[in-house]
Amino acid sequence: QARLAESGGGLVQPGGSLRLSCVVAGNIFRANSMAWFRQAPGKQRELVALISLGGSTNYSDNVKGRFTISRDSAKNTVDLQMNSLKSEDTATYYCNAATRYGLPALPYWGKGTLVTVSS
Repeated sequence: QARLAESGGGLVQPGGSLRLSCVVAGNIFRANSMAWFRQAPGKQRELVALISLGGSTNYSDNVKGRFTISRDSAKNTVDLQMNSLKSEDTATYYCNAATRYGLPALPYWGKGTLVTVSS
C-alpha cells in the first residue's frame, strides 16, 4: 500500500475549483505536519500549503486566500481545496510530511496528481 497517494487533479477552467486529497500511511500522518507541494514543468518543486499536527496552517503568498488545507485524523487524509484557479496553478501536486521550515520531511514522494488550468 502506498504511503502517500494523491488524487483529485484534472482539467479546470480559470476561475474554477478543485479539491485534492492525499491518503497518508497512519504512522506518518499521526507524527507529522503535512503539506502540499507542486511542481510546474521546468520549475522546481515548491511548497503550497502546510498544516501542523495541531491544525495551524501556512500558505505560500501566491495561493493565500484561494487555497485551504485541511487534515482528517479519522481518515488519515490531507485535502487541498483550490478555488479561483489560475493558469499559473498548473502543476503536478504532491503531498508529503513537512518540517517546521516547510521542507519535505520524507525522502520519497507519491505519484502526484496533475492539475491543469486552461480554457
